[in-house]
Amino acid sequence: MAQVRRIVDLSHTIGPGMQVYPGDPVPALIRHCTLERDGYNVLDVRIGSQSGTHVDAPAHLKAGAVTIDRLAPELFVGRGVVFDVRGLGARQRITPDVIGSRADDVRPGDIAVFHTGWSRFYGTEAYYTHPFLDPSVCALLLDRGVRTFCLDAPSVDETPGEDADGGYPVHHLIADAGGVIGENLCRLDRIDFPDPLVSLLPISLEGGDGAPTRAVAMHLAD
Repeated sequence: MAQVRRIVDLSHTIGPGMQVYPGDPVPALIRHCTLERDGYNVLDVRIGSQSGTHVDAPAHLKAGAVTIDRLAPELFVGRGVVFDVRGLGARQRITPDVIGSRADDVRPGDIAVFHTGWSRFYGTEAYYTHPFLDPSVCALLLDRGVRTFCLDAPSVDETPGEDADGGYPVHHLIADAGGVIGENLCRLDRIDFPDPLVSLLPISLEGGDGAPTRAVAMHLAD
């Protein structure tokens, strides 16, 4: 039986004042009950469905599409294939040429993990100028059976800005395929072992377009 040798936490902590996607609600954690007054602690948690490290369901950008609570758990757990694209600069596209022959290692059901290195800018305006997926690389991996795409940046598409082209073509491609997206991952440099088992299991929000996740990568040993 395989055993978990090591677990890498790939998630940002959710809290007041954290960086959010432009226009999204800022989380608020309010003490609803306290030990001193009530004998127990309870937090009133107010967050957006896209707060922190999270996953998108097809319903995020596609009318009538499946919501986060109706997606199969198998979409959120699988072998991670890490694409190291840290050589890219601000607002550069991740194309098939960038990932090269690494795409040949992909199997159906794998989770594509794009390591841009942009989590080092988390909390600054530079975080919004991240590299992003070109539709061609998304289509290539969809053809190879990938249905889960994630990265250490706020979006698989270009985040709006003065130099941005606009639109969400990669989101739509993945949604049309019934796939899911994980965004705002971190500590991808700590995945220094082969074939990580990646888990992006989200909170099951009723009718949700997405939900926060405690994303992890696990090193399994026989």
